Amino acid sequence: MIIILKKDADQKQVEGLLGWLRERHITPNVSTGERETLIGCIGDVAKMDIGLVQALSVVESVQRIQEPYKAANRKFHPEDSVIDCSGVKIGGGNFQVIAGPCSVESEEQLIGIAKSVKASGATMLRGGAFKPRTSPYAFQGLGQRGLEILLEAKKETSLPICTELMGFEHLPLFNDVDVIQIGARNMQNFDLLKEVGAQTKKPILLKRGMSATLQELLMSAEYIMASGNPNVMLCERGIRTFETAMRNTIDLTVIPVLKRLSHLPVVIDPSHATGYAHLVEPCAMGATAMGADALIIEVHNDPQRALCDGAQSLTPAMFDSMMGKVGAIRPHAWKRA
Repeated sequence: MIIILKKDADQKQVEGLLGWLRERHITPNVSTGERETLIGCIGDVAKMDIGLVQALSVVESVQRIQEPYKAANRKFHPEDSVIDCSGVKIGGGNFQVIAGPCSVESEEQLIGIAKSVKASGATMLRGGAFKPRTSPYAFQGLGQRGLEILLEAKKETSLPICTELMGFEHLPLFNDVDVIQIGARNMQNFDLLKEVGAQTKKPILLKRGMSATLQELLMSAEYIMASGNPNVMLCERGIRTFETAMRNTIDLTVIPVLKRLSHLPVVIDPSHATGYAHLVEPCAMGATAMGADALIIEVHNDPQRALCDGAQSLTPAMFDSMMGKVGAIRPHAWKRA
């Protein structure tokens, strides 16, 4: 349920209303926009007397909400959310590019790539320290040492870092990480989602599961937000379909659909979605043109020798070329360094 307040609402009366809601075990989520102030009511509102609320002098109107996700719902929060990633803002017209290797392999490798992507205009650095792999025999990442290398690269370049959290027992190791990624395989690991919601306010990059619907993605975001962390970004990384010409099917229609349903920023990952380097640039350009809030791109200095996902990784030269084209599409939102 949403309570829309009058523009001249008395603050003491509003506080009284908020207290009254809490007494009934309803969590009020106040959103103040340019045109109006809303109170999103999260909890069991079925037995609440809407007429009683509507009669209050500070209330303009009351609306029932049918969708099961509340905090992530644009009806609760009409203005776009802007997520501050250690000074780099995503959403609300701010467009960013996150780039780096699939996995951290060495200090020399990562710092070299970090300097290269920054020179081409990337505004954040990605790299996996802990890697979920389909095969137990594949490279699983450097773990804690990988995080240390990421922090060294951050010192060298001043780029905020984004890396994946696989289990909540590792969360204390992520104190200096700027953006925590929850991967596709963990999108419905609800215990993990509740932990990152309750234990941190760091921005969370939540990737869509390979067979997940958009409502399921939004409900996973709801787990994080309902637990106390509002700083969530939704990431499309391709879904599994019958098509075999590419690794996954990238669904760019999620951009306008999610922006209609939710106020959260939408990030597109064309690297994991397509699985092939030659498809990354056109998909990145398409996502940029369709209004994505950010791109996350895999870049490797020597893709043929990469320990993880070399086939989908751009070389620094390919990334630089792509960035020029992306920048031409959205010059008002982002400029190359």
